[in-house]
Amino acid sequence: MQGIKRRVVYVGLYETIAVIVTSVGMLTFAENGLSDSVPLAVAMSTVAVMWNLIFNWIFEKWESRQNTRGRGTARRIAHAIGFEGGLTFMLVPLIAWWLNIPLLKALAASLSMLVFFMIYTFVFTWAFDKIFGLPASAAPSLSPGTSEHSWQAKG
Repeated sequence: MQGIKRRVVYVGLYETIAVIVTSVGMLTFAENGLSDSVPLAVAMSTVAVMWNLIFNWIFEKWESRQNTRGRGTARRIAHAIGFEGGLTFMLVPLIAWWLNIPLLKALAASLSMLVFFMIYTFVFTWAFDKIFGLPASAAPSLSPGTSEHSWQAKG
């Protein structure tokens, strides 16, 4: 699976899980319980979806120009840090405004989620690549006689 179809499936699965986890996590910061945390989780997910599409497009463009193909641990860590770092920058003001809390408290909420989502992003992307195969930007070039699936198990 490649291109926009891959991105839509990736984002859809990723964000469905993220909304559930974020809703539960934000309950500790929301005074009105689920009436605050669920809409905030959806708003955060909307921002994350837009960022995910933009970031992964940029990342895959960069990745396609690299001499080393595949997605080793260092590249996966760089992907997770880049995605979550950019998202944190966008979400802290949103959390502060939505919950009417100081930026520092919003940063604390964001950083606690960041730790979870950094690990989640790394594991989710690894599992997604294992199930659906690497995107074209990371796939090694196939030599004659090589099966298309022989590189998918490497990770």
